[in-house]
Amino acid sequence: MKMKGADILINCLLEQGVDTIFGYPGGTVLDIYDALYRNGKIHHILTAHEQGAAHAADGYARVTGKVGVCFATSGPGATNLVTGIATAYMDSIPLVAITGNVGLNMLGRDSFQEVDIAGITMPITKHNFIVKDVNELADTIRKAFNIASSGRKGPVLIDILKNVQIAECDYQPAKPLPPKTIAVDEKRIAQAAQAVNESKKPLIIAGGGVVASRAFTQLKALSEKLDAPVTYTLMGKGALPDNDERNLGMLGMHGTVAAARALIASDCIIALGTRFSDRVALNRELFANGKKVIHVDVDNAEFNKNVAVTLAVLADAKAFIDAILPKLENKGGEWIKEAKEAGGKKDAIVNVRAYDILKAASELAPDDSPLITDVGQHQMWAAQQYPMNKPALFCSSGGLGTMGYGMGAAIGAAFGTGKLCVLVTGDGCFNMNMNELSTAVTEGVPLVILLMNNGVLGMVRQWQKIFYQHRFSQTTLNKKTDYVKFAESFGAKGIVIDKDDDAKAKLKEAFDYAKKNCEPVLVDCRISCDDNVLPMIKPGATYETQLRKMEDN
Repeated sequence: MKMKGADILINCLLEQGVDTIFGYPGGTVLDIYDALYRNGKIHHILTAHEQGAAHAADGYARVTGKVGVCFATSGPGATNLVTGIATAYMDSIPLVAITGNVGLNMLGRDSFQEVDIAGITMPITKHNFIVKDVNELADTIRKAFNIASSGRKGPVLIDILKNVQIAECDYQPAKPLPPKTIAVDEKRIAQAAQAVNESKKPLIIAGGGVVASRAFTQLKALSEKLDAPVTYTLMGKGALPDNDERNLGMLGMHGTVAAARALIASDCIIALGTRFSDRVALNRELFANGKKVIHVDVDNAEFNKNVAVTLAVLADAKAFIDAILPKLENKGGEWIKEAKEAGGKKDAIVNVRAYDILKAASELAPDDSPLITDVGQHQMWAAQQYPMNKPALFCSSGGLGTMGYGMGAAIGAAFGTGKLCVLVTGDGCFNMNMNELSTAVTEGVPLVILLMNNGVLGMVRQWQKIFYQHRFSQTTLNKKTDYVKFAESFGAKGIVIDKDDDAKAKLKEAFDYAKKNCEPVLVDCRISCDDNVLPMIKPGATYETQLRKMEDN
C-alpha cells in the first residue's frame, strides 16, 4: 500500500518493537510528529531539552536491553543530541537517533536550521544515514536498528529530509532483521580453556560487555565452576550481585583494595567485555605484567589496544562462557579463600555522610529499583557503597563521563522498567540538566533524587587538593539555589538532610512519598566539600605501588 514517508517511519518503528520515544518537535519533523499523533500506538515522552531525550533513550536501553529511540528537529535540535549520542557511543549503548532536516532542494544552501548532523556525528556513531529518497526509508530504518543492536552495540543516526517525510511510496511490512552474531572460534576456546585449567589463581573481570550480552547466569556459573573471585569495571556493576560471596567489588582507580590485591596475586585474568580503560588499567604497560590475559570482546579493535593480552577471543561474553564452560575443570581450594581474606582487610570506611545516606537509601529502595548516577564523587561513592544485587539496573556515564546525564537517564530507566528509580547526583551535575525535573513531574515518574550538595565540583576539587596544592580554581560553585523551593516550584517534593540523625527518617519519608504518589522527590543532602573518594590510585601508577603506600601508612 502507498504511504507517506512519515507514516512509513512510524510503522517501521512499530515493526522493531518500539513502544517509547523520547523527543522534542520542531519545523522539520512536523510531519513525523503528525504521523505519530495519528498512529497513536507509541508513547512519546516530551523532554525539556533534546539532550535529555538522548540520555533518556540511553537509560531506557540500558535497563531493557532494547534499542532506545529519540527524535529531534534539525539545526539546534539535532546538535543538542550530540552529547547524548557520544555518551551512548562510549558506553556501547544501542540507540537510534532520528532527526529531520530541510528538503532536498534546500540542502547545502545554509537554510534556516540546516546543519550537517551526519557529518557532525560521524565519529560518535556506529553508522549514520541521510535519507533523500522515500523509497530507501524503510530499509534504512531496519538497517539502523540492526546495526545498533549487532556486535558491539552503539548509536546510529538517521537524518530524514523534509521531502522524504511528505513523499509517498509503497510500504510492505517486514520482520526485524536478527542481530548479527559472531561465530565462536573453537580453537580459541580450546586455547583459553587450557590456559585457565593450567592456572592456579584465575581472576574474572566483568565489563560492560557482560551486561550488554545479558550473560549474568553464565558469569555466575563460570565463577562457581572455577571457584574464582570476580571483580568488575564501573560498566560491569550489577553483572554479578554485590552480595555474591565471590564478588570482590569494583576494580580501578577508586576500586576496592580486595580487587586490587586479587589482581596482583592472580596468574590468569579472564577479562569479559572490557576495554581496559585508563581508569581500570592505570599503568597499562605494568597492569598485567607476567600474567596470562584472556581478553574476550565483540570488537577486534580493543585487542592489545590498551593492555597486551595472551589470547584474544572474538565473542560476546555469553557465547564465550557457554562455549568454554564444559571444557573447564572444577577448581577450588586456597585461592578463593586468599582472595576473600584480602577482602577482609579492604577499605577502611572513612566518616563520609554520603556513605551513610547511600547505605540507608539502598536498604529503603525496592530490590528492582534502577540506580542512576551522574558523574563525579557521588558516582564513585554510589559504585562503592550502593549494592546492586539484580542485573541491568545500573546506569552511569562511564566512558564519556557526562555531567548532567542522570536526570534524563533516570526518566528513561523509569519508563523502561516501570519501577521507582534512585538518582544519585551532585549539585554541579544537577544544575546542568535540572530542567528535566519538569519532565519527571509531568510524566509522573516515581524518582528519589539524592542530591549530594557540597557546594563544589567535588571530583575536580579533589584533584586540585591532591595534585594542585589546594589551588581551587573555579570549583567552588557559590550557587544560592534553594533546592527544596526549586523542586516544589516544579511540582516535586523537596526534603533537606543536614543532620546525620535525621538521614534515615528523611529518606524513608522520600521513598514513601515517591512510591505512594508516583512523583519525584528531591533530597538535598548537605555534605562536606572536603569529603574525598577513597581509595584513589594516582593516574599512571600501579596497583602494587598504591598498596605499598597504604601499608606503609
